[in-house]
Amino acid sequence: MSLDLERLTDQLCHRFGGSDGEARVVARQASDLADSGHYETTVGTPLTAEIVLEELADAPDGTPADRWNWWIGALEIAYGGYSQFGVRQYQR
Repeated sequence: MSLDLERLTDQLCHRFGGSDGEARVVARQASDLADSGHYETTVGTPLTAEIVLEELADAPDGTPADRWNWWIGALEIAYGGYSQFGVRQYQR
């Protein structure tokens, strides 16, 4: 499964601010997570852009990478195997 990276990138910037580079990296990590099938296996539903945006909206204030890492951290605690999808670096 793959996500519409351009649409997700635009929505991340629009809803949560941050730089285009940051949003692109988060969208790429979301796509990698969706393609891995790990989210669908552990949660029971395919990962979609809508799920990403809803989950990041629940995160504490921050940019897309802050919110993404918060969510990935929660998934890591709950299920394990998610730390590889965290955002460590991006071009501003």
